[in-house]
Amino acid sequence: MDRPSDELIELYRNVEAAKAEATSQPYTPEGWAPWLEAAQEFQRRAGGGAVEQAVKRIVLHPELDEK
Repeated sequence: MDRPSDELIELYRNVEAAKAEATSQPYTPEGWAPWLEAAQEFQRRAGGGAVEQAVKRIVLHPELDEK
């Protein structure tokens, strides 16, 4: 499989940043909305499956990224 696009990688980094922000505070629907919206957009663009997993591996485990 080819390396996922830099755009998808950056989009998932935004998901993780929004997740960190949302979970650093008590839950409110408004506080979690940016995370949920970012995650939905990532899933829509990645199309699931192998592409989504490859992006998550690159972002969450950069030490495994073989570039």
